[in-house]
Amino acid sequence: MAAKEPLIPKHGGYRHLKSFQVSQLVFDVTARFCDRYVDRRSRTRDQMVQAARSGVQNIAEGSQASGTSKKTELKLTNVARASLEELRLDYEDFLRQRGLCLWDRDDPRRAELIARRCAAADAVAAWAKDVHDRRHGQGGRGGAGKASMVSTKSTPSTYAEISANGALALLAVACSLLDRQLASLARAFESEGGFTERLYRVRSENRKGVGRVVLEPGKLPSRTTRL
Repeated sequence: MAAKEPLIPKHGGYRHLKSFQVSQLVFDVTARFCDRYVDRRSRTRDQMVQAARSGVQNIAEGSQASGTSKKTELKLTNVARASLEELRLDYEDFLRQRGLCLWDRDDPRRAELIARRCAAADAVAAWAKDVHDRRHGQGGRGGAGKASMVSTKSTPSTYAEISANGALALLAVACSLLDRQLASLARAFESEGGFTERLYRVRSENRKGVGRVVLEPGKLPSRTTRL
């Protein structure tokens, strides 16, 4: 016998979503980037941090709301995607306005960062230091500790370019994941509907197996008999 469809399906679990994990990394990287390279008095600083935060929070909120509203999940996931697109433009503007290089999408340095599958901002900082050291002919792989922070301050424009392009590479991954997630949610909504349709299916399922009672002539049904 097939298991009954639950009224409220499993929901939440956003921490296991790759889109959430990469977006959270983008948020951490952006907070660090703005702290180092964007003027504290600049409105852009707050907007970048808020856009990065919006990407993370809306994925989480949409996932949590999915138990009773697939429509809300779709809407909030799309808000997350839009917020990250806004952040991508801010990084591109940062590079353009300072005369720094915007790397091509097929730049091997971007591919290297993505291949590392960084789980924390410190790992991204270690990649940035490696790129910087190779550019300036310094051998060896460095960490992301105090030495890295000192080097960052000694060549701010170089590190700013590397860091901004690294953030853009991570954003490309996050946006791609969200595009696929939105497409999957749309297909599921089209085929299965939302909570209203689920409610109808569950109620119909619960009524199955309760047939009509055939009464003997002149006999009334009891109060517990369901017609």
